Amino acid sequence: MTSIRIPAVLGFLAVALGAFGAHTLKAILSANDTTAIWQTAVLYHLTHAIACLWTAGKTKLVTWLWIAGIIVFSGTLYLLAVTNIRWLGAITPLGGLLLIAGWAVLVAKPPRP
Repeated sequence: MTSIRIPAVLGFLAVALGAFGAHTLKAILSANDTTAIWQTAVLYHLTHAIACLWTAGKTKLVTWLWIAGIIVFSGTLYLLAVTNIRWLGAITPLGGLLLIAGWAVLVAKPPRP
C-alpha cells in the first residue's frame, strides 16, 4: 500500500504546488522572473510522480531513484524560483542525474508485467 501512497502524495503535491505557483506565488515568481523555473519543477515532479505510480511495487530501486530525483531536482528549482538564490541551480543537475538513473535502471532491467 505504501508503494501507491507515496506516489499519490507526490502527485498531490505536484498539482498543489503547480496551483500554488500559478496563483499565490504569481507575483514573487514574476518579480524574480522565475515562473518558467517553477513550471519546469512542477512538470518533472508530476511526470515522475506518475511514473512512480506505474512502477509501484514492481521495482523499488527505480521508484526510490525517482523520489530522490524529485526531491533534489524539483526541490532545488522550487527553492530557486521563490528565493532567487541562483547557486541552488548548481545542485539541480544532481537531481536530474537521479531521474536519469531511474530511467536507465528501467531500461537495463524492466519490471515484469
